[in-house]
Amino acid sequence: MASAAWAVLQVLLLLPTHTWSPVGAGRPPDCDAPLASALPRSSFSSSSELSSSHGPGFSRLNRRDGAGGWTPLVSNKYQWLQIDLGERMEVSAVATQGGYGSSDWVTSYLLMFSDGGRNWKQYRREESIWGFAGNTNADSVVHYRLQPPFEARFLRFLPLAWNPRGRIGMRIEVYGCAYKSEVVYFDGQSALLYKLDKKPLKPVRDVISLKFKAIQSNGILLHREGQHGNHITLELIKGKLVFFLNSGNAKLPTTIAPVTLTLGSLLDDQHWHSVLIELLDTQVNFTVDKHTHHFQAKGESSYLDLNFEISFGGIPTPGRARAFTRQSFHGCLENLYYNGVDVTELAKKHKPQILMMELAHGLQDQNLETSLTLHQATR
Repeated sequence: MASAAWAVLQVLLLLPTHTWSPVGAGRPPDCDAPLASALPRSSFSSSSELSSSHGPGFSRLNRRDGAGGWTPLVSNKYQWLQIDLGERMEVSAVATQGGYGSSDWVTSYLLMFSDGGRNWKQYRREESIWGFAGNTNADSVVHYRLQPPFEARFLRFLPLAWNPRGRIGMRIEVYGCAYKSEVVYFDGQSALLYKLDKKPLKPVRDVISLKFKAIQSNGILLHREGQHGNHITLELIKGKLVFFLNSGNAKLPTTIAPVTLTLGSLLDDQHWHSVLIELLDTQVNFTVDKHTHHFQAKGESSYLDLNFEISFGGIPTPGRARAFTRQSFHGCLENLYYNGVDVTELAKKHKPQILMMELAHGLQDQNLETSLTLHQATR
């Protein structure tokens, strides 16, 4: 392989994983299959166990084997029950019971989730810091549908309170479905460039959606521009996501001030965060993790002409008069969609409108297929 292609291979990973419907199509209607019941006992772990018959492997919902559920050695708020789903899954609901035929049940708990089993995040119901209400007896099932659902491989149940006349006791189930994840990895020196149709056609609705997981707290997630220099830029700055919009013509004098919006904080926590940008005429909707900001862009035109190119991960500008000194993104972008089109899939198929750029030299990857094959084999 030529040295230039090898350099690009080192900075860009494209990792396809599991079959699922695209982000643009929404969740599958039947994403509620039980995920824990068929797992081996080794997929369950815990902070401690009262005895070998009270171990985490006996914590499946409605099961009576062992002592009829998980019970820790000591009942306190430092205990936890964990499930390894084996791969990253879409989780849509959870259910709990107490220990079979006992006085042991949990009356409230926290739900945590993680991709790797080390960096945990609490699932919050409608932004509440409080947990889930649990059980009032040993055998009835308390079921919660998660709105919104989340994606994770590992889940932890942390008991907060339990029957005062008994101990902590839990049987659990997790519901969901397989999850499709098309991941692009950037090391801070690369970008994926998507060349758009340059015809000045007025779109009915323009939508960009993606998820990101940041390794560093600063970096360009995406940059989109039109033929006349008007552009939008989405940049992570000190863990906050900043949206820049310049709706004026860069080639003409203008009195239109650029728009700057900031959403979120601590977004460099190595968890996945979702982004949705919707454009309709001059109306802009900018959403980060369910938080949406609506505003009207000002300009000489009745719609935002941004039909030139979109770059993900950085701004490749070799040979251009306009210089950008902002830091490029270091981390992962997942499920890149533009108006329902899977951008990552276009790159994998060598579509001519997709270029791989190494920002330091403006190199284009001419051997994408070799890069993909190598990294698929090492997944």
